[in-house]
Amino acid sequence: MAKVEASLEEGLLLLRLNRPEARNALDGEMVELLSRYLERAGEEPGIRGVILTGVGPAFCAGLDLSRFEEGVDPRRFRLESHRISRMVQLLEIVEKPVVVAVNGLATGIGLALILAADLRVASREARLAFREGRIGLLPSHGGVVRLVRYLGLGRARDLLLGGDELGAEEAHALGLFTEVAEPEDLLEAAKARLEKALKRAPLSYGLVKRLLVAATSVDLESGLWMEALGQSALASSEDHKEGLAALREKREPCFRGR
Repeated sequence: MAKVEASLEEGLLLLRLNRPEARNALDGEMVELLSRYLERAGEEPGIRGVILTGVGPAFCAGLDLSRFEEGVDPRRFRLESHRISRMVQLLEIVEKPVVVAVNGLATGIGLALILAADLRVASREARLAFREGRIGLLPSHGGVVRLVRYLGLGRARDLLLGGDELGAEEAHALGLFTEVAEPEDLLEAAKARLEKALKRAPLSYGLVKRLLVAATSVDLESGLWMEALGQSALASSEDHKEGLAALREKREPCFRGR
């Protein structure tokens, strides 16, 4: 069986981390497969959106720790880390809806994947653990930076330095999860979130997605310029004209992504 299962139905690319015996800890093969599928999602017009979930009781229990067993060459380690960080960043770069359906435990790279996704639907059985310090490491691939951006410095300190774990409802209250669903309803809830996102014009969705990420690291003046540039491109699009026409005619728009 593939370590990352992929199925495409009606434009929805469903990706399942499929290494349940290791609680879906990512090895090099899985990182490569995820990168390949996410790049495909960004390139192929027939893929409208992505849902990422896990097989078994865990969503993703981090990276496979066997990479540390044979000693660490710092140069090779940094190159591998760059590949992994780029894979996580692809969730933000793909200008289409990306939803994670968190079915269970998430820690390490699992949390990084959640924080990089557009929308985050969790099973009531999901939980977030912050355990890197117990093995002498730190959250990486965005695990610190994105968590601070989501929660602010104080709450991120509590979690990363205090060693707390969060249940699904607690994480939802903090804004880390968009929605909490019953385990048997998780995928349907994720699909419903994705379908709602797809009601937005594709070009608009993609630019807003990229601007949201950029807004966390640019000054106000730069952000305003970026908004103006994006708006000037969208104002002349066919989708904008269709949206206005649909509004006037009191019907649902039919966007074509141009």
